[in-house]
Amino acid sequence: MTSLRHYDVIQSPVITEKATLGSEYNQVTFKVSLDATKPEIKSAVEALFDVKVKKVTTLRQQGKIKRFKGIQGKRAEYKKATVTLVDGHSIDVTTGV
Repeated sequence: MTSLRHYDVIQSPVITEKATLGSEYNQVTFKVSLDATKPEIKSAVEALFDVKVKKVTTLRQQGKIKRFKGIQGKRAEYKKATVTLVDGHSIDVTTGV
């Protein structure tokens, strides 16, 4: 996989209360592209952050239909990946790549 594809796979870190609780278990959560596979996510995280990945779990969130001032709209679909790192490795998601 080329280095440019690594930046296309990993879009942004997810910084929520539930995602930050995963840091106790050496886990980091990222928003990834919809067509990204687990091996692609693993190699992208290892290449960009220079860490060893133990496991990758993914979740595909469907877009929700919402109303705003009577107009019906739809939230975008996205894919989330929770990456478990090997003991001794860590990623600080508050700093840039």
